[in-house]
Amino acid sequence: MIILKSKEEILKMKEAGQILARCHQEIKKMIKPGITTMDIDRFVERFLKENGATPEQKGYMGYPYATCASVNDVICHGFPSDYVLKDGDIVTIDMVVNKNGWLADSAWSYAVGNISEEAAKLLRVTEESLNLGIEQAVVGNRLGDVAHAIQAHAEAAGFSVVREFVGHGIGQDMHEDPQVLHYGPAGKGTRLKEGMVITIEPMLNTGVWQSKRDPDGWTARTKDGGLSAQYEHTLAITADGPMILTKLDPA
Repeated sequence: MIILKSKEEILKMKEAGQILARCHQEIKKMIKPGITTMDIDRFVERFLKENGATPEQKGYMGYPYATCASVNDVICHGFPSDYVLKDGDIVTIDMVVNKNGWLADSAWSYAVGNISEEAAKLLRVTEESLNLGIEQAVVGNRLGDVAHAIQAHAEAAGFSVVREFVGHGIGQDMHEDPQVLHYGPAGKGTRLKEGMVITIEPMLNTGVWQSKRDPDGWTARTKDGGLSAQYEHTLAITADGPMILTKLDPA
């Protein structure tokens, strides 16, 4: 069942989204060779606490950390660790913020120092794919329109779109209906209505789209060892177009 949100509820979710966006701005300043993904996780815990928020995924189905930290060939759900980021790495930091019971979810991929041309292109095209998907998230369109825009752009650039992990509805629960695929034909799927709040979170790989799972049961890696990147926003479907809740307001 899709739960439509009122304007007041969307604004509550935006409070969480703005804290999350500010946190990513601070993470961006931190990313450099020599720090660990656990350093980032500890920072996020402190930042959220200082802003009256909590990390929603900590404890979710036993997940033990405030963030997912996915390095190089890790697609998603990577555990923060004592791994020291080095020049040329890429790392995706994904988190869900709870502010007064309302949630926001966003992931960003970061370059560590000087990265390869292939990695830089992967990051650029993944973010572009997200933005093209968001442009299609308007009242009356279908989720297939979002998916097609993402897949067409990604594959035209020579990258593959991960199938196993998708976006979702969100509100007071982390995962609500509908599922938001990042591949598939236009004109198909759930029709978008005012009041829907969803995540769009394409994961693009340099090689094949298939994944394999680490023994920890969470960490998903590219099957062929290629690089993977992800960008994600939480957005509300409004009469005036998509409202990105996890994009930092200019103020």
